Amino acid sequence: MNEQYDVLVVGSGVIGSAVARELARFDLKIGVVEKNLDVCFETSGRNSAVLHGGFAYDPGTKKAECCVEACLEFDEVAQELDVPFMRTGKVLVGNTDADMESLKKTLETGKINGSQGLEIIDKARLRELVPAVCGEFALYSPMSGILDPFQYTIALAENAKSNGVDYHFGHEVTEIRRLAKDRFQVVTPKGTFFTRWVVNCAGLGCGKISDMLGITGYRIGGSKGNYIVLDKRTGPLLPMPVYPVPSNTYMGIHVTPTVDGNVTVGPDAEYVNDFTYYGVPQDKMNYLAESASDLWPHIHKKDYIRNYAGILPKWLDENGVVQDFVIEAREEAPNTINLVGIESPGLTAALPIARRAVRLLAERESLRPNASFNPRRKGIIRFSEQSEEEQARLVRENPDYGELICRCEKVTKAEILQAVQNPLGTHTMASIKLRTRAMMGRCQGGYCQMRVAQIIQKETGCRVEDILYAREGSNLFTGWVRE
Repeated sequence: MNEQYDVLVVGSGVIGSAVARELARFDLKIGVVEKNLDVCFETSGRNSAVLHGGFAYDPGTKKAECCVEACLEFDEVAQELDVPFMRTGKVLVGNTDADMESLKKTLETGKINGSQGLEIIDKARLRELVPAVCGEFALYSPMSGILDPFQYTIALAENAKSNGVDYHFGHEVTEIRRLAKDRFQVVTPKGTFFTRWVVNCAGLGCGKISDMLGITGYRIGGSKGNYIVLDKRTGPLLPMPVYPVPSNTYMGIHVTPTVDGNVTVGPDAEYVNDFTYYGVPQDKMNYLAESASDLWPHIHKKDYIRNYAGILPKWLDENGVVQDFVIEAREEAPNTINLVGIESPGLTAALPIARRAVRLLAERESLRPNASFNPRRKGIIRFSEQSEEEQARLVRENPDYGELICRCEKVTKAEILQAVQNPLGTHTMASIKLRTRAMMGRCQGGYCQMRVAQIIQKETGCRVEDILYAREGSNLFTGWVRE
């Protein structure tokens, strides 16, 4: 493989996919290289899934600027890309005089940043918004919301792909050689790419890629957060995210409803050097439940259906203090766009970050618009969310809608088939899971996992031994018990 590109994006999390999509608005040959076998297998798919209002970040920072911009535009973005989104609002709950002073400061910060609708509310109003919450008062942010981080990242990537961007999964960048001012050779174990521009969107690997581009010195720390996922029967009890009063560097352990009706508890925060370990120890789960129960008393072990962890890439200065997003194009490293330390609120702020990255490129090279660019994308129709009349119509037109594969989430064979035939061409079990919610219900795949595997095998023609859960080496089967 010796692919030639105008721009090569390294990383296909939500930032890389947003950058690829925004670049596709121009007449460029664009490629994306990703070490994993699908988008959002790391930080972008392992977070609180909250659309932040932008009041928690220092005024004048890129975090504040990009977050507020993204929050205000997200209704239109969600509609354009057909991704689940609910502007639920959010409360930061306090009890003490010190909490009130902190919330007042947060309120002022939010007003300076441009966050809309913020107000301090009393106990009665707080109980109206979230009946079960424990607290005396709160800062209420009506513009905050919840989204599906998987669907959002997939939608950005699929829209980029449909507008001509090439995706190369399983390609970890091991070396970048500058052959000339405007010519790079990007090496991966599975092939070599040549490109005029490189955009670093490598998330947890941003420091390594930055070094390869000749921009050295960034110290990247990993902040690991653990989560518990609660059964859907808890969802109706929590209409919006409930947070404690934040510290200067951490939003605290919170409870968050998901767009699909579950509740997540977490995260805690622990600095780690291993950016690959996502295990959740029992003592961490106990701590999450105990801390969050002070805010919301409906956390019981009988409702635990899964746990997960995510790791944020934080840019730290020499004193270990977390710094702002880096979105830069340095003259000493021409034809590179370097994105470093894109942690929270990166999911919320992805498109504004991408626009700023593309603007840096456009300031250095004249770009022609892509006349055929289409910003719209249509996702897989979820059978369980349709009316009875619409379900009947779907079954009449396609009998595969009449066969349930995942009983917990009511996912049909037709949806699984569409997911297997996804535009990005990825076929891991996790890829199907993120696109359909099969295996995400109460039984966590106990019923449907084998059926999904059989569909993947039949549709792709692969050997059963080659079906992967998510990553290289995660083979589900060693062979047949009986021939």
